[in-house]
Amino acid sequence: MRALIAGATGFVGRHLAPALLADGHDVRCLVRDPESDAAAALARAGCEIAVADLTDEALLAAALEGLDVAYYLVHMMGREADYPEAEAVAARAFGGAATEAGVGQVIYLGGLGEDASSRHLASRHATAEAMRAAGPPLIYFRAGMIVGSGSESYTLVRDIVTRLPVVPDTAWLHTRTQPIGIREVVAYLRRAPFTEGARGREVQIGGPEVLEPYELIQRMARALGRRPPLHIPVPGATPGVVAAGAEAVTTGDGAIAAELALGLSGDTVVTDPSGAELFDVRPEPLDVTLQRAIEADERVLAGSGGA
Repeated sequence: MRALIAGATGFVGRHLAPALLADGHDVRCLVRDPESDAAAALARAGCEIAVADLTDEALLAAALEGLDVAYYLVHMMGREADYPEAEAVAARAFGGAATEAGVGQVIYLGGLGEDASSRHLASRHATAEAMRAAGPPLIYFRAGMIVGSGSESYTLVRDIVTRLPVVPDTAWLHTRTQPIGIREVVAYLRRAPFTEGARGREVQIGGPEVLEPYELIQRMARALGRRPPLHIPVPGATPGVVAAGAEAVTTGDGAIAAELALGLSGDTVVTDPSGAELFDVRPEPLDVTLQRAIEADERVLAGSGGA
């Protein structure tokens, strides 16, 4: 199989590319900066590097030539002020170019949740609709929080546990979420082109447990061997205030953390498991995925010479 990954230097792309190589596929990675550390690592792993901006029709067309499948993992949250519009424009351009190039199918990873008030979640779904309208047959994966070292969501929860003494107890935070490990997300993505019945449909994926946000914080604290932050009523804990707090506390991207916090006001759970049932993937329990992520954090820290 000849595959392209758009968004290959992002969190999921960096895990998917070596997995596809290990399966024996030819992997082309679409990047904006071939000199970046992430792009260089992909090249060393054996990926072909294609340099193009999603708004450059000529370069995009060349990058999509001769492919069987294209993975679209691009997210512009934190990069563009009006990222929903930028993402919609990019999706239409990519979908149209993929159709013109004769790409057999596109696989897109978006998010769970139907909260129309969340700009982040609404943009994920609008991107899928734009891609579906303009591009080849689409497999639209929808995932909740992805647990893994380097994930912005995971980093935010970890930093809440390690840096905050108190988190607010407010009605709008009593929502439900269904986190899933990066291993399982990659397993679904690498099997997608070969899974009968998946082509052209939505596939909702999540882990085996459904929790409220504070329960997730408690589980993270237990995995880290720490006492969880106190969970008490905090007057004035509006979504905007909580988002500002998330931006301040995270060691990841503050703008992305703020948008993720705003997305907590609605459920992000699997409501239709029929798509996932097509796949031979059994997600691991949350405690296992948290432990894997923590161990990966420790390896990164050791490799950087940190104490």
